[in-house]
Amino acid sequence: MATTVPERTRVELAIGGMTCASCAARIEKKLNRMAGVTATVNYATEKAQVSHDPDTSVADLIATVEATGYTARVPEPARTAAADPRDETAADELLPLRQRLVTAAVLAVPVIVLAMVPALQFDYWQWLSLTLAAPVVTYAAWPFHRAAFTNARHGAATMDTLISVGTLAAFGWSLWALFLGTAGTPGMTHPFELTIERGDGTNSIYLEAAAGVTAFILAGRYFEARSKRRAGAALRALMELGAKDVTVLREGREQRIPVDALKVGDRFLVRPGEKIATDGIVVEGSSAVDASLLTGESVPIEVGAGDAVTGATVNAGGRLVVEATRIGADTQLARMARLVEDAQNGKAAAQRLADRISGVFVPVVIALALGTLGFWLGNGAELTAAFTAAVAVLIIACPCALGLATPTALMVGTGRGAQLGILIKGPEVLESTRRVDTIVLDKTGTVTTGRMTLLTVHTADGTEESEVLRLAGALEHASEHPVARAVAAGAAERVGALPALEDFANVPGLGVQGVVEGHAVLVGREELLGEWAMALPAGLARAKAEAEAAGRTAIAVAWDGEARAVLEVADAVKDTSAEAVTRLRALGLTPILLTGDHRAVAEAVATQVGIDEVIAGVLPEDKVEVVKRLQGEGRSVAMVGDGVNDAAALAQADLGLAMGTGTDAAIEAGDLTLVRGDLRVAADAIRLARRTLGTIRSNLFWAFAYNVAALPLAAAGLLNPMIAGAAMAFSSVFVVGNSLRLRGFKAAR
Repeated sequence: MATTVPERTRVELAIGGMTCASCAARIEKKLNRMAGVTATVNYATEKAQVSHDPDTSVADLIATVEATGYTARVPEPARTAAADPRDETAADELLPLRQRLVTAAVLAVPVIVLAMVPALQFDYWQWLSLTLAAPVVTYAAWPFHRAAFTNARHGAATMDTLISVGTLAAFGWSLWALFLGTAGTPGMTHPFELTIERGDGTNSIYLEAAAGVTAFILAGRYFEARSKRRAGAALRALMELGAKDVTVLREGREQRIPVDALKVGDRFLVRPGEKIATDGIVVEGSSAVDASLLTGESVPIEVGAGDAVTGATVNAGGRLVVEATRIGADTQLARMARLVEDAQNGKAAAQRLADRISGVFVPVVIALALGTLGFWLGNGAELTAAFTAAVAVLIIACPCALGLATPTALMVGTGRGAQLGILIKGPEVLESTRRVDTIVLDKTGTVTTGRMTLLTVHTADGTEESEVLRLAGALEHASEHPVARAVAAGAAERVGALPALEDFANVPGLGVQGVVEGHAVLVGREELLGEWAMALPAGLARAKAEAEAAGRTAIAVAWDGEARAVLEVADAVKDTSAEAVTRLRALGLTPILLTGDHRAVAEAVATQVGIDEVIAGVLPEDKVEVVKRLQGEGRSVAMVGDGVNDAAALAQADLGLAMGTGTDAAIEAGDLTLVRGDLRVAADAIRLARRTLGTIRSNLFWAFAYNVAALPLAAAGLLNPMIAGAAMAFSSVFVVGNSLRLRGFKAAR
């Protein structure tokens, strides 16, 4: 008897109280120890992504996090129409941190100056230093002590433990020296040298180290918190793009309601300058829609009845009536925000390694500090010199930079991508962009527009092009055939209003015939003209043959018993496709055109855009086999597509790029979603993904290099604890600052 595997549930938790990467590692470890639970905790976004069995409730997950010494809650649903409520929370969290930082900075500066400049050390200067340093080590550093105590109660140690133990040890030693030793003697001087050399044990108080370390680390935490908010600003801006209210048409009356109250099927009014409230279909009116805020595309898109429009875009022209087709979390804007947030919550392979290291780092550092103290005492060093080295080891060993390396780069990179109309699904996608060497381009809708277009008009001697378009366009306007619609649309665009049709008949398989302005007009295949004993002149016959050789559809036009013109209709290549192919080649990718069309059509398109390799005549279900074959040849394959028939191939490819103008199936299967239908964005997406991956790697390198280089120096007694504290704070700020450089990424133009 087959057993049914219970369906797992995914939940996101907002985690509070984390102060470093090792906090995130602890929570993640505790959650993963629960039966049927798989969790990933992200320090930078302060969230946990949890997958659990139905037997485990969300309350159980929250209780586990709280038992570990932190807080957890289910975050409020993201609202695209209003400001993100988390902004206010973040602002409130920064206020007390800023107050403690200002207190520490104002009081610590004179303590540091007195310690560093012996000429300023007047009688009893050390007691003034104690008076100034005490509030810094108690009030300003209180969050570190509180977190260290909470973690100790749960049998754990984090970065706060290192900071708390280090500053309290330095302060405690100073108190002992002042009250029980000789450091309180009037006239005592305290030499201070910023040199990398072993201490000789003459320093007897460490008030400047205790106060300075606290101030530097608070500064690092404050700027880190501000930078993390800036890093997530793009996602918040994306979520705020939506309209707040909307004018609906109900029972013939206009009614203003909040956008949250809108329902599928409602018809709503969009006046010029207003935002379109949600995804829908235009049922009345025509206008130009500005989608630049959502897609990065600067040119407004012309829309009319029957055209789809996207929520959060701006009506730049006339009055529109739109029928809502998607609302709330189903809209393209909400899906974009969800994709970006999911990507920001993910972890690359390198970051998972860094998290594992951070998880064991703190106890190792405490053991190393004790070992340093014992080593120097065992080798006959002064107690103060041994103590200095041990405190420096505690202070400088910061795993925070390791924990921030990937999340901050992902937050900025994916946020910038969202602004440019590029959605990156997750960190593992970044690794794929580095490896790909071949890019397979679906033809229809990707390289071409995906719709038939009137390209060229060849006329017989003595015939005006405008007359051909007026008569043929009027006749074709009555037909529903895609080729006929292309001719009618092209004619209307070039000559304006079309004349009235007096008579019309469809000739199955051959074309159409009718009477326009008193002329008996035929439009269709050459065989249709043959039935009326008309033949194409040599020039038109040659033009027809050349058009068909290039894979285009050739349509003959005749009236009043004489062949007058040949029209060329084809799926037009997008204006930007040739430039896009050039950019993809510049990235080291070999482009391949993949299509179900005939080889002549495919090769004509390939020649036009500069692609050398063509795979034509492929059935939709065989596209995935083409990708597999290329992979079997040792290639790393990227695939760009937009249709349902591309979904399997997109999923099979090492990197799938889905056109956002395409189907939901293709978008779900892709790793990168290109919101605009411009193939140039594919090159921008790969460049951005590679740049983000490079930033992650440089962050991790410097974070690892910092710890590898600094710990031996500290253990050797070559770093003053205050300098160690400044360097530790700088490492985290450097990583976040390096990530923020991605905000300057620009799409090629």
